[in-house]
Amino acid sequence: MTASERVLSVLLRVCGAVAGLAVVAVFMPRVWIGACHECLGLGPFPDAPVAEYLARSLSMFYALAGAVFWLLGGDVRRNRRAIGVAGAAMVVSGLVLLVIDLRAGMPGWWVASEGPWAVVLGAVILALRARAGAGTQGAPRARQGGGPLP
Repeated sequence: MTASERVLSVLLRVCGAVAGLAVVAVFMPRVWIGACHECLGLGPFPDAPVAEYLARSLSMFYALAGAVFWLLGGDVRRNRRAIGVAGAAMVVSGLVLLVIDLRAGMPGWWVASEGPWAVVLGAVILALRARAGAGTQGAPRARQGGGPLP
């Protein structure tokens, strides 16, 4: 495994672990969600079923994405194409989140810490993937059946 592959693997695993922590919000009491909302300076949590649904379902999505990133980090050579898709998706989703945050009137610290960081992280993943691929040119590739190519 090259140095770039190791860094990419660790980065994907760390991202996966951090995103996986969102599973807590899927199951925590509603009163805790409200306390977190207020602690972030966002005011009282809306007393509407759709607000709770969106908070919990988005947390579930982040936790599932975390599991995918963790798995991708397990074998960066085999998962090279999927890692490219994940990195590009992060860049695009970061740009979309930036627009959403601005249109929704989110606080400046939120806007600066969500979309732009997703863009940077996605770009780093893509750069490490490209660098790792360049370092493995000529290395035997695994067939879909699992064995090396002739």
